[in-house]
Amino acid sequence: MRKLRTGDEVIVIAGRDKGKRGKITKVVQDEQKGLRVLVQGVNLIKKHQKPNPNLNIQGGIIEKEALMAISNVAIFNPETGKGDRVGFQILEDGTKVRIFKSNKKQLGA
Repeated sequence: MRKLRTGDEVIVIAGRDKGKRGKITKVVQDEQKGLRVLVQGVNLIKKHQKPNPNLNIQGGIIEKEALMAISNVAIFNPETGKGDRVGFQILEDGTKVRIFKSNKKQLGA
């Protein structure tokens, strides 16, 4: 079970976008760089796109999100309004759930 998953709201804790919030759209396991995440509206880069008439793609400079290291984001805790760490807890029925470390509340509950 991963600590951060697709759909989690996170806050950036390091880098040029520090303090920005967004939802995780993709989690990627990179062989050289480790776990990386794609966060909606964060870590925007400019890409020079060549036009492709076959795929109906217009050329020009486009802005898109780039992958960032998972260590640069923390899950956003709505109760405290800050980033938090994630822990695990096994419930009485044997299911494993993710919890916020600061207040022991269950994620997504």
